[in-house]
Amino acid sequence: MYGNIEYLPFNEDNPTYPVSPYGVSKLMAEHYCRVFSDLYGLPSVILRYFTVYGPRMRPDLAIHIFTKRALSNEPLTIFGTGDMTRDFTYIDDIIDANMLSLVYGNGLYNIGGGHRISILELAEKIIKMTESSSRIQHTESRKGEAEHTYADITKAQNELGWRPLIPLDQGLEKYIKWVISNP
Repeated sequence: MYGNIEYLPFNEDNPTYPVSPYGVSKLMAEHYCRVFSDLYGLPSVILRYFTVYGPRMRPDLAIHIFTKRALSNEPLTIFGTGDMTRDFTYIDDIIDANMLSLVYGNGLYNIGGGHRISILELAEKIIKMTESSSRIQHTESRKGEAEHTYADITKAQNELGWRPLIPLDQGLEKYIKWVISNP
């Protein structure tokens, strides 16, 4: 929902300028929370998740697609150059953030992995971890994609006592094992 902002990482006070209908829908939901809070005194907590991955993840995201294709030794397709970066957050860390926000939360928090990786590096990492013979191929960039995502999680650390515990490599290992045992 932050869109293509010129500075990273994104903090909760960054301007929001979604570049996709999906981003607009997320921002709209935040506005509903704010309005209900203002009108009816309904306390609300908003967690802005940064690319959640793990077992049972959305099948249209890069980690899922790359993992399935790499395990089948099929080519991995990257839209554009692969220089786009993402801040990936393992599902266990998301669950922890949700639990802490129930007790300590008040307002808006970024919930991210605290790191970013290019899509090209991600594809190469998954190929290596799966010991795949897959090759990487590139195609045209897609419209409506932010160039970079990277969460400033300082507020969540300070107010919720939350920090991500699963580094990307460990999360990918866990996810790959899960995919292998759940074909």
